[in-house]
Amino acid sequence: MTLSAEDMLAGSALVRDVVLPAEFATVPASSVRLRPLTVRDLQRITKAAKDDEALSAPFMIQQAMVEPALGYDQVLALPAGLARFLIERINEISGIDTPRDALQEMVQAPLAKACFILAREFGWTPEEVTGMTIGQILLYIEMSNNAASQANAVA
Repeated sequence: MTLSAEDMLAGSALVRDVVLPAEFATVPASSVRLRPLTVRDLQRITKAAKDDEALSAPFMIQQAMVEPALGYDQVLALPAGLARFLIERINEISGIDTPRDALQEMVQAPLAKACFILAREFGWTPEEVTGMTIGQILLYIEMSNNAASQANAVA
C-alpha cells in the first residue's frame, strides 16, 4: 500500500506525552507534551542559530514544547539537566539520533537532495517534504533506495 502525502505528513502533527524523571519533576508523575520537529523547524533553527550554535537547543525546546508552551527566556531559565533530557526526547520523537554537528550538515545540502528524490519518487512538492520530520524523510529515502536495489537485482 502506498501512502498519500497526507498520511506522511500526519506523523509530524502527533503530540507525545513525556514523563519527566523524578529529579526534574516538581510533582510526582509530571509530564510535558512534545511534538516532533519538522524539516522546516530545523531549517529555521539552523538559520537562527548560525552565528551561535549554543542557541540551537533552546530553539528546539521552544519549537517542540506544546504543553506547557514556553517563551525563549523561559527555556533559557530551565535547569540544564532538564533541558538536556528534553532535547534527547525531542531528538528521539523527531527521528534524529545524530550528533549536533551532523544535524547541521543533514539539514542543509542533503535536504535539497532529499526533496528532489522524494518529489521524483513520490510526486511530492518541496512544501510537502519540508513539513515532514527527519525520521519520515529518512524512512522514505531508504524505501526508495531499497526499491531501486531490488529493481537492479531483478534486471
